Parts: sequence; C-alpha cells; structure tokens
Amino acid sequence: MDGNGRWAKQKGFIRAIGHENGTKSVRETVETCAELGIENLTLYAFSTENWNRPKLEVDTLMKLLVSSLKKEIKTLQNNNIKLNAIGNLNSLPKKVFKELHEVITKTQDNTRMTLTLALSYGSREELISVVKEISNKVKNNIISLENIDESVINKHLYTQNLPDVDLLIRTSGEQRISNFLLWQIAYAELYFTDVLWPDFTKQHLYDAITDYQKRERRFGKTSEQLS
Repeated sequence: MDGNGRWAKQKGFIRAIGHENGTKSVRETVETCAELGIENLTLYAFSTENWNRPKLEVDTLMKLLVSSLKKEIKTLQNNNIKLNAIGNLNSLPKKVFKELHEVITKTQDNTRMTLTLALSYGSREELISVVKEISNKVKNNIISLENIDESVINKHLYTQNLPDVDLLIRTSGEQRISNFLLWQIAYAELYFTDVLWPDFTKQHLYDAITDYQKRERRFGKTSEQLS
C-alpha cells in the first residue's frame, strides 16, 4: 500500500495526513474483497525497515494503527472477517500489540475472509527465523536433514496457515517487492499501478483483478500442457 507520503506532499500536507487518508482505501479494499468472495487478503502495513523512518512518523503510524483497529472492529464483525497478523509482533509497542491481540481474538471465529496485516514484517527476517528453527530441530533430532522440503519450510513461516500468493498489487508506480513475502510469491502474478494508495478505489481493484484473470498461469508448464 504505497504512496501515502507522496500523496500528502503533492497536496501540501504532512505525511501523517496521507496515512490517515490511506485508511479509507484499506476499508474499501477489504469490503470489496469480501464482496467478491476472496478468501485471503494480506496488507503490507509496516515493514521492519519502516522502523528507520523519522520517530514522529513511526509514532503517528502506531497511533493510527490502534485507532483504526478500534474503529474497524465493527466492520470486520459485520462482514464476518477474521483478523490475522504476521511479522515480528513482539517488537510492536505494548498498546498496539494489546489492541491487535484483542481484535484478533474477537474475530477468530469469523469465516468469510481472513484479513492479514503484515506488521513489523520483513521477509528476510522471516526466512532467517525459519532457518534457525529448522536447524535447531535438526540438531535435536526432531527433523532429519533428508526430510526437509517445501512443506517443512512452509510450516515454519509466519504464513503457515495461509496459501501462496496469487496476485500481488503494488500502488504508487514503484516496481519492486520491498522484502515482502519473498518465498510465498514465487509464482504470484505481479501488478503495478501508478495510483497512490489514498486514491486507490474499488474500480482500481477491479482493474487489477481483471488484468490477473487475463493471464495464463503455467507454473513451469507449457500452454499446450494446460489446455
């Protein structure tokens, strides 16, 4: 969800205003995905690298996260949406962690869609954690070296209960992954749009999905094999 800061700068506002307006796009995107029958939506809300931003902006983002969770609990419940979170959650401020945990608990029985927030998330950090966990289990004879395969790695990822990514959308015109779900997007379709996140609407989401539906996903096979 990229472009909040640039959106604010273009309009002569401080960056925090861009983040606040970005929450409207979050709400519309979440509700639209639920309406379309999409079962899993993951939003890259805050990366491990984002901690390096100016303290004022980080503090604002954390306060916004808490207020948004409080405001959106009703929307999640009304739409039967389960909240999930991935990342180094222990690094979050105590108040953010507490509010996040409360909303996750309150929505845990919802079944229409799982909304996952990637918070203090970095894919490289995730993979390092996986390597350490599996190495420790090999060392203690819990897992044999010969039995390590994709399924074993998947079970140790933050996303162990989620499917691989089908479609990755990045807004604001930047065409890079920025350390997001590097293992999970191995065969994802990538969609880049110049639209800044606060301006991202339901129609822009439709455009991305329509583009996705036109693509041929071969997973290493030939077109003839698929047909």
